[in-house]
Amino acid sequence: MAAVRSAGLLLFRGRDENIEVLIGHMGGPYWEDRDDAAWSVPKGQCTPEEEPMAAARREFEEELGLAPPAGQWLPLGEARQPNGKIVTIWALAADLDLSLMAPGTFTMEWPPHSGRMEQFPEIDRAGWFGVDDARPKLVTGQRVFLDRLREALTGPAGTDA
Repeated sequence: MAAVRSAGLLLFRGRDENIEVLIGHMGGPYWEDRDDAAWSVPKGQCTPEEEPMAAARREFEEELGLAPPAGQWLPLGEARQPNGKIVTIWALAADLDLSLMAPGTFTMEWPPHSGRMEQFPEIDRAGWFGVDDARPKLVTGQRVFLDRLREALTGPAGTDA
């Protein structure tokens, strides 16, 4: 069986040591009381026939309720997550007014085994964070993309790009 694949778009703004990234806190009751390792790059699952970049664009819009800004997408590659899913991420230099965010929703049975279906936002809040502040907030498997972004923008550690 093929691995499940997801794709996403990591917005960033600023330069050098002042780079900020846009990440979203995962919605739903399992995440509501968590902060560390409860945030994600806006991303989602690719359908089997879908190109990852198209999935990243679609998922960004579904999760934030806003179209991705125009600009050149910088590939950050892929990484296998602890659950086996393969995630592909691009970065994009852009600013985004988070007051315009209108997140999509998902439906799940809540409380478990109650038979009641509830709707929850895919992302219940989003924010701009410096790379070092974003690191503990992101789910563990996505932290590698912060390193790749920093390297793509500044060059390998200890060198000038």
